[in-house]
Amino acid sequence: MTFNIHDYGAVADGKTNDAHAIQAAIDACSAAGGGRVVLESGKTYYSSSIILKPNVDLHLERGSILKAHADIQTYIHPNDGQKDNGVNVIGTPVTLKPSYAFIYAKDADNISISGAGTIDGNAYAFVKRVSQYYVTGDFYPRPTLVYVEHCNHISFTGVIMQNAPFWTLHPAGCDDVLISQIRILNDLDVANSDGIDPDHSTNVRILGCHITCADDCICLKSSAGNMEYGPTKNVIISNCTLVSTSAAIKIGTEGTGNFENVIVDNCIISHSNRGLSIQIRDGGNVNNVSFSNIIIETRRFADCWWGCAEPITITTHDRDEHTKSGHISNIRFSNITCDSENGVFLSGSSANKIENVVFEKVHVTMRAKSKWKKGLYDLRPGLNKGIEEIASPGFFMRDVDGVTIRDCSVKFAGDDMSAFGEALRTERCDNVIVDRFHGKAAQKNYQDQLMQ
Repeated sequence: MTFNIHDYGAVADGKTNDAHAIQAAIDACSAAGGGRVVLESGKTYYSSSIILKPNVDLHLERGSILKAHADIQTYIHPNDGQKDNGVNVIGTPVTLKPSYAFIYAKDADNISISGAGTIDGNAYAFVKRVSQYYVTGDFYPRPTLVYVEHCNHISFTGVIMQNAPFWTLHPAGCDDVLISQIRILNDLDVANSDGIDPDHSTNVRILGCHITCADDCICLKSSAGNMEYGPTKNVIISNCTLVSTSAAIKIGTEGTGNFENVIVDNCIISHSNRGLSIQIRDGGNVNNVSFSNIIIETRRFADCWWGCAEPITITTHDRDEHTKSGHISNIRFSNITCDSENGVFLSGSSANKIENVVFEKVHVTMRAKSKWKKGLYDLRPGLNKGIEEIASPGFFMRDVDGVTIRDCSVKFAGDDMSAFGEALRTERCDNVIVDRFHGKAAQKNYQDQLMQ
């Protein structure tokens, strides 16, 4: 069955609040056993937040716009009363459930958002400019664009999601999640506008998406606020194009639970601050992750953003004195080409070494691209961790037990080599296998430091 929201009083003039009409159509559709709620092409629906119900497909016809209301007081506040330490501090991680959501669902199976229309988060109603390269606001009130919790057999296909003031698409505690051929087009200055954040979710497929955002494009999480839902596992990310001021694809940093069985394949990362990142700071472990057939282009975006143009980075360090970081093991990279301002970076600790990492046919070209300082590695957040100044090797690994580098290469290009070091550098690593590695140091004084 099809339910047209104009039958429920929608005005669609871009000014009138149509939330009541949209919600009435959704409620009627669900009560009838399910079907499609349609937003018509060529019309703008200005709306406060809405709640999706079981068996409902919210369908946006091509040319339709669902635009978020500028008044936070009209939003659903599903987790009222929760307090996050330091919510008013810029850069504080979100550890609890979202406080506000534009599109919300809980315990609603068989829901979907489909079509070729646009969901617009109206970001600049909730943020302000801090610098030339940075726009932000307090963590709250900034609504998540789409937050669905404990919903199974759900899909998001075709739509455009843009101008999110905070995380864009956040499925938490969900099983059987299909995210296919969506476009996320966020302002590259608006901090924390993550693209897709599967959180404690299982059997997730992210396929054929294009994402541009100021923070992580795709970030697997296991946040403290949703710990009742178990690990994030069985995730496929494929055929995506990604642009990010943080990491294009990341696991962490919100990682109180485990991450298992992740495949990332056939993606292109361009104009990003970081490429692939596993960043573990809490108690969760990471096991069985494969990255293959990926093109990565990174350059430092600005000095106010975390990250220093690492194409691949794996780090595990305690977040603070109260938190022990989890363990990372069984990670594989194959057929990856990197054009970057920094090198591949792995950093564990003597008490918590990264284990069993394979690099096969990973080719790194390093060159100075931006005006920002180079020869830096960013370990934030972390106990007694900040930015380290080290002439950047092509591959830099420390506190790793079991690493294989096979058929890989490093090339230093351009006129300015002053911030670059060895082709390969290891510190406190065990069981290192190097087979058919090609590359030489950027500067003569580093030639004898290939293996430490």
